[in-house]
Amino acid sequence: MAEFTVVFADLTGSTGVFEALGNVKATRVITQLTQWIGSVCEVHGGHVVKCLGDGMLIVFRESVKAIEAASELQKIHQDRIANSPVLLKMHLQVGMARGEVIKKNGDCYGDAVNVASRLSDLSGSGQILVSDSVIQDIPAFYQLRARCLGPMLIRGRSESCVVHRVEWQDEVLSEFFTVPASLTATPTVLNGVKPIGIELTSLNLTTRFNGTDFPVFLGRDADAQFVIQDPQVSRIHAMIDWRTGRFYLKDLSSYGTWVRFSNTESVVLLRRQECALLMNGEIILGASFEDFDAPTINFTLHE
Repeated sequence: MAEFTVVFADLTGSTGVFEALGNVKATRVITQLTQWIGSVCEVHGGHVVKCLGDGMLIVFRESVKAIEAASELQKIHQDRIANSPVLLKMHLQVGMARGEVIKKNGDCYGDAVNVASRLSDLSGSGQILVSDSVIQDIPAFYQLRARCLGPMLIRGRSESCVVHRVEWQDEVLSEFFTVPASLTATPTVLNGVKPIGIELTSLNLTTRFNGTDFPVFLGRDADAQFVIQDPQVSRIHAMIDWRTGRFYLKDLSSYGTWVRFSNTESVVLLRRQECALLMNGEIILGASFEDFDAPTINFTLHE
């Protein structure tokens, strides 16, 4: 078996395009976009394995080439849709993992394929999420701009996967960048001190949790430690735990949990997965950040 970097690139929002344009025109638009995705990847040395309706599966020999292709796709696509009507605006989300791949009957199989597919599902609009195996394949001299999101549980895998978000935007401030040597899971630290508490705030409700309070459950149920009375929230929707020097948020719902960290617009979507809370930010239960009526919880890490 050979080792490859596997890329899933998916378009989101195609339902609105079909409603606005009709089946024939919408199919033509999506086909043109997926063909363009494939052509850009091929220019960077990628091999298109198959088209998945509104997405593509591509494999690369080198992770650097895969990241360069994905970054170029995001930059060009975001510029193209900047002024598009909402119903015609399809965003691109990319998941990437590296490992041994079996090629058979024109398809690819292996753990890296499964992880890349799940990371594509977890990534938000305009995001590139990559596994730690991709990061480890990047040469030390290559100045990769990325942020470690910590370990996440991937459906179908018994072990968690350390996930990184590639910062492809030119305007992202340099102090948020990390390089391969430092892209490993490390304990959260605030001003040199590990946090020992987390404060949750929603509307007029503010509660701080420390030490033996964990795990903390969030939901509509009266027995939850942080109660959110909203029809979009499950009875027991999510859980925050403290272990190995970090806070972890785990989604327990049927509808998902959205997380956005401070100083960034990038969003992590959790569906029965978990992620490390590396810095202050916001959580939405049962809806995305595009829903202005969604129940939002602000979280603050305390020393």
